[in-house]
Amino acid sequence: QVQLVESGGGLVQAGGSLRLSCASSGRTFSSYAMGWFRQAPGKEREFVATISWGGGSTYYADSVKGRFTISRDNAKNTVYLQMNSLKPEDTAVYYCAAGSTFGEVASSRYRYWGQGTQVTVSS
Repeated sequence: QVQLVESGGGLVQAGGSLRLSCASSGRTFSSYAMGWFRQAPGKEREFVATISWGGGSTYYADSVKGRFTISRDNAKNTVYLQMNSLKPEDTAVYYCAAGSTFGEVASSRYRYWGQGTQVTVSS
């Protein structure tokens, strides 16, 4: 079992930065690949980034490449999403998720989900 809690969301101006954290209470956290997804009002939930269980491999959606960085600290049972050069179109609720296989981009492939944290980017 994995329980996930996101934090770090908030309001930021375009061009600014924000770091999201996802803390897990699961004792087997390090055995899961982790992903970040986001969902804006009226839109489908979309893939943002994923990281392998050991943190050695990452993959990003084209829309965030070069701006976002996913990382994890297994000793702290935490995964991060560093977001730089934020744009208004990045506004969404951001969710972290845990799955069994690295590289999945479909939300249905992730078993455990956090409650989400709101990120709002103003123009």
